[in-house]
Amino acid sequence: MMTASSASLRREFVDFLLATGVLAFGDFQTKSGRRTPYFMNFARFSQGSEAAQLGRFYAQALRARLGEGFDVLFGPAYKGIPLVVATSMVLAAEGRDVGYCFNRKEAKDHGEGGLLVGRKLKDGDRVVIVEDVTTAGTSIRETVPLLRAAAKVELAGLVVAVDRQERGTGETSALRELEREFSMPCFAIATIDEVVATLGETGRLTPELEERIRAYRAQYGGR
Repeated sequence: MMTASSASLRREFVDFLLATGVLAFGDFQTKSGRRTPYFMNFARFSQGSEAAQLGRFYAQALRARLGEGFDVLFGPAYKGIPLVVATSMVLAAEGRDVGYCFNRKEAKDHGEGGLLVGRKLKDGDRVVIVEDVTTAGTSIRETVPLLRAAAKVELAGLVVAVDRQERGTGETSALRELEREFSMPCFAIATIDEVVATLGETGRLTPELEERIRAYRAQYGGR
C-alpha cells in the first residue's frame, strides 16, 4: 500500500527524471530490439547535484526495503560505478557508513591486479547490487559470478532506479526472475506503472502516448 509520503517521493523522483532528461518519450529501440515509447538514459546525469540527488533516492529505497541488512554496495561497470559512490556518500552523511566496490571491464595485470576495485569483499559480506535499469537481467547474471568468485558473500538484494516490468526469459518480469534465481530481494525506486500513473495523475500524458504505453505494456509486460 502506497502511503502519502511514498507517493510524494515517487512524484519527486518522476519530476527529477523528466527535469534531467533521463526519462524521455518517443520512439526508441532497446538493446533487446524492442520498439518502446519510453526510454531511460542514465548516462545523461552529468552534474554533481544530480548525482547527489539520485544517491538520495537510492539511499531512501535501500533503507525502506532492507533497513540495516547490507554491508557493501556493488556497482556493475560502468553506470553502476557513480551510483554506488553517490549512494554510499549519502548513507555515510546520514550515519550509515558502508563499503562500495565495482568491477573493471578487463582484469588489471599490474599493480594490485584483479577485476574488482574498492572495498575488498570478504566472507559473510551482505552485498547489494545497484543498477540503473534492468530489462532482461543479463548484467546481473554476469555480476553474480564475479561476486561469488571474490568471497562467500550473501546477496542482500538488487536495487534499480526504474523497474520496466518487462518479461525476462518467460512470462514473469525480469526482476521477479532474478529474485527467484538468486534468492534475493529485487526492487526499484519506482516501477514503470508507478511512473505512468504519476504522469497521468498530473496531466502530463497525452491520450495517444498513454495508448502507446498501454499497448507496449500489454505486449511485453511481465507478471
